[in-house]
Amino acid sequence: MAGPLAGYRVLDLSRILAGPWLAQLLSDLGAEVWKIERPGTGDDTRQWGPPFLRKDGGIDTTESAYFLSANRGKHSICVDISTDEGSAIVRALAQQADLVIENYKVGDMARYGLDYEALKRVKPDIIYCSITGYGQTGPMKDVAGYDMAIQAIGGLMSITGESDDKPGGGPQKVGVPIVDILTGMYSAAGVISALLHRERTGEGQHIDMALLDVQVAVLANQNLNFLTTGTPPKRFGNAHPNIVPYQVFRTSDGSFVLAVGNDQQFRKFCAATGLSGLATDSRFVTNTDRLKNRDQLIPLLDAHLIQQTTQHWISILEPVGVPCAPINRLDQVFAHPQVIHREMQVNLPHSSGTTAPLVANPIKFSGTKIEYAKGPPRRGEDTANILKSILKYDSAAIQDLSERRIIDIGRPEVG
Repeated sequence: MAGPLAGYRVLDLSRILAGPWLAQLLSDLGAEVWKIERPGTGDDTRQWGPPFLRKDGGIDTTESAYFLSANRGKHSICVDISTDEGSAIVRALAQQADLVIENYKVGDMARYGLDYEALKRVKPDIIYCSITGYGQTGPMKDVAGYDMAIQAIGGLMSITGESDDKPGGGPQKVGVPIVDILTGMYSAAGVISALLHRERTGEGQHIDMALLDVQVAVLANQNLNFLTTGTPPKRFGNAHPNIVPYQVFRTSDGSFVLAVGNDQQFRKFCAATGLSGLATDSRFVTNTDRLKNRDQLIPLLDAHLIQQTTQHWISILEPVGVPCAPINRLDQVFAHPQVIHREMQVNLPHSSGTTAPLVANPIKFSGTKIEYAKGPPRRGEDTANILKSILKYDSAAIQDLSERRIIDIGRPEVG
């Protein structure tokens, strides 16, 4: 069975991560994605390396690992939208598309006649998703927004990292560009909802997505910790502001995560680890008690848990239903039996002649199974084919546009 979005066409004018992450997700779900790139250079992230994809013999291709992470399944079309002919090509493609994604600065697309109002005139039911740092309105709408800056201004770094009074204390960013990724995922919910709305009403619409809005939204319990008390949350390092014990503990050979989520789990933890007395200690009976007396409980657990190995504690806590986990490196993650069973790594042919190792989409459908038909594209590799098959350009016209550098039809890879 085809993917749930089979038959839909996406015109992707975005680059870097938030927009491409959205477009890759839509491609995984079956949509046909036309990725518009700048002739000569393409998406900025193509050069964000090393590391680069490697051929047999260890020779680097021109594709960065970063680019590969967010662009599988797409068709790369290189068009210079700053030219009249180039922008006309993209408008013509928009007439054949269901959805347009862009993450240019506010107002930039209007310069090329590719903004929502312009495209709505030629495709009244178009769904148009704009992704920016701070949104299409407001005092910061013209400010460029990158993930780390948004993590800072949006509060995430104020609650991430070890507390200031401990060694290494201070604000930390998350280890991946989490705001970009979450913006892509929220945007997916937005555009799919807009498609459903269009099915019912025939109406398209403009979706205004801001990284800052997403960052504020996903602070979840920490937002409400502040809004219900008026006190800004502080950094707890690997500990939890609302649950105890819920943090990293050292063992005799490393560390592990203990995530006790309720009082019953705490009693099971105490019984399994030989700390039964703590379960009835009036300071620690309920989570409220443990939060109040965190500074008394944690040293007791530290002193006990460091006496045995990580595997020892995992082996006795997992069977009794106490949430815990080792802290794995990525080599251990991809070698883990559960990750292997869930088929979270996929390998797709790459047009450079090698194979691209990729990470699978985590959605598991019972019927509309996700299939990966195309690896991440080389720059411009689909330009000629899309212009011929969708816009009915002949070979002579395509060659002329290529020679005048309006389009880029891709070139053999060097090396």
